[in-house]
Amino acid sequence: PFSLTGQPNAMGGREVGGLANQLAAHMDFANPEHGDRVGRFWQTDKLATQPGLRAVELFDAVAAGQVKAVWVMATNPAVSLPNADAVRAALGGDVFVVVSDCVRHTDTTQYADVLLPALAWGEKDGTVTNSERRISRQRAFLPAPGEARADWDIIADVARRMGFGAAFDYKAAVDIFREHAALSAFENDGSRDFDLSGLCDIDAQDYDDLQPVQWPVLADRAAGSGADAYGGTERLFADGRFYTPSGKAQFIAVSPRGPRYTPDGVFPLTLNTGRVRDHWHSLTRTGKSPRLSQHTVEPFVAIHPMDARRFQLENGALAQVETGWGRMIARVTVTNDQRPGDIFVPFHWTDQFAAKGRADALVAPATDPVSGQPESKATPARVTPFAPQWHGFLLSSAPVPGSLKQVDYWVQANGAAFSRYELAGLREPQDWEGWARDLMATDVRDEWISYCDSARKQYRFARIADERLVACLFVSPDHHLPARAWLSGLFSQPVLPAEARRDLLAGRSISGQDDTGPTVCSCFGVGQFAIEKAIRERDLTSAGEVGDCLQAGTNCGSCVPEINALIKSAHRNSDNQQAAENVA
Repeated sequence: PFSLTGQPNAMGGREVGGLANQLAAHMDFANPEHGDRVGRFWQTDKLATQPGLRAVELFDAVAAGQVKAVWVMATNPAVSLPNADAVRAALGGDVFVVVSDCVRHTDTTQYADVLLPALAWGEKDGTVTNSERRISRQRAFLPAPGEARADWDIIADVARRMGFGAAFDYKAAVDIFREHAALSAFENDGSRDFDLSGLCDIDAQDYDDLQPVQWPVLADRAAGSGADAYGGTERLFADGRFYTPSGKAQFIAVSPRGPRYTPDGVFPLTLNTGRVRDHWHSLTRTGKSPRLSQHTVEPFVAIHPMDARRFQLENGALAQVETGWGRMIARVTVTNDQRPGDIFVPFHWTDQFAAKGRADALVAPATDPVSGQPESKATPARVTPFAPQWHGFLLSSAPVPGSLKQVDYWVQANGAAFSRYELAGLREPQDWEGWARDLMATDVRDEWISYCDSARKQYRFARIADERLVACLFVSPDHHLPARAWLSGLFSQPVLPAEARRDLLAGRSISGQDDTGPTVCSCFGVGQFAIEKAIRERDLTSAGEVGDCLQAGTNCGSCVPEINALIKSAHRNSDNQQAAENVA
C-alpha cells in the first residue's frame, strides 16, 4: 500500500478500519469473504455489510434527517469541511450531537449536546503507524488533566452502558492492541499484507517497551525475547509477489475529469485553499502559541498582480472573497507566486479567532466519486474590495470584553505578553474615546494616554496601570497603521518610560526602539527588517550566513526559503541602485 497522507497516524487509522468504506485490518466491504471473516472473529452477525457515509455525505444525511445522532471525535467539521455553513446548520438541527475533544471551545463543540473531555496527544498511550508501515509506541509524557480520558476508554464505557460489556471489557491499551493483531492474523496465512501475527501474544511489559517495527510482523520471524525481538518487514514486494489473486500488481486506469464547477462571468477566479507554514488545521493548538501566531496573523487572499489590478485590490487592504456557498473577509496579498486566474486562501481561521475568516465555508461540496475527497482546490470565486470606514489594531494584556466581536472585522493572534486584534468597521463609534475606554476596560486608577485627530480620523489610546502598559489601540481611516513589532516590546517593560509614552502618542518609535518587522523566523523571533538590515550592512549572500548572524533559519528551517527570497530581493535592489548610479 502507498500511503500518501498528511496525517501522522493516517496509516494507523486505516489499519483499524477508521474510514467509513473499510473494515478493520485492511479488509474490504467489496469482498464478502472479508465481512464474513470479521463477523466470525468478533462472533457477531450484526456487522455492517456495506460502506457507510463519507464525511460530506454524512452531514448531508444529518441535514436531511436521515441521521439522528452523530459522534464527532478529534475533528472540527464546522470549520474544516466544505460548505461549512451547511455543516453548522446540520449540527444545529434535529440531531443528537456528541463531541469528544481535548479543547473546550471550538466551532464544533458549541453544537454538542454532550461534550466528552478527551486526552491530547502528549497524554495518550498507544501506537501510531507512519507512511512506511512503521508501528511506533506512543507513550504519555503528561498526566491526564481533570476528567479527560482516552478515546478507547470513552468508547468502551459507552458500549458497556449500552449492554455490550463483554465485547468491550478492555483494561488497558495493550488489550486492544492484542485483539487488533489477532484480527490481522485471523485466517491470513500470507494472503493479506497487513499481518501482525508476531504480536498477538505480546505481554504488557514488551508492549510498553516495544521498539519501532514495520509490518508485516510475522510469528515465524520472532527471535529471542523482549520488546525488540519482533521481526518486521523492511521492504515489501521484493520477491515480485503482490497480494492479489494473480500475485501481480494491479494498475487501475482512470478517466480524468475536470472540476465539477468552473469559473464564469459571476465567479471568474478559482479558489484554492490550504495550509500556511506555522499553523495546523483549525488553530485549536497552534493558535495558542505566540511564536507560531506572529508569522501569519490574519487570513489572507493571495492574488496575482494582474488580477489585483483587474479587480481594484490593493496589497495590504481588506477584500471580500465570495463563492456560491459562502463569503469571508481577508487581507490582500499581491504576489507573483500566484497564478493569474487563481487565488489562495488558508483554511485555519475559525470563529474563535476571526470574524468572517472561515475559508471552508466558501468551498464547494463537490467530491471525488471514488475517494470522497472534496474539491478543496477548485471553487469558482470572486474578490471585491471591502471598504470599512476605519481600520485599527488593539494590543492588550488584559481580557477584552465580548463587545469587541461585534466589530465587522476582527482577528485575534496571541503574543508573548498580550493578545493582538486586527480590527475594521463599517461604522464609526460616536465617541471614540468612550468606546476605547470600554474596550480596554479602563479603571479610574489607571493612567490614560490619548491622541485624537478627528479631522484626519486618527486616534491612539493607551491604558497604563502600575507603570506598565496594559493595552493600546490605534485607529486610522485606512490600513496604513503603525508597525506592531516595536509596540509588542513595550509590554515586557516593568516600567513604561516617558519616551515610550511619547512613542505611543506619535504612533512610531522616535526613541530608538527598533522595529524588527513582520516575523520571519518563528523559532527565534527574528523579523523581516532585522534580516534585511543584516543582509544590507554585512553583505550576506546565503541563508547560512544569515543564520550565523541572527540564528534565523538554524532550527526547524521552515523560514529558509523566505530568507533566500529576502537575500535575492536585497541584492536585486542593490544592483538596480548601482546601475542607476552608473547611468547618472
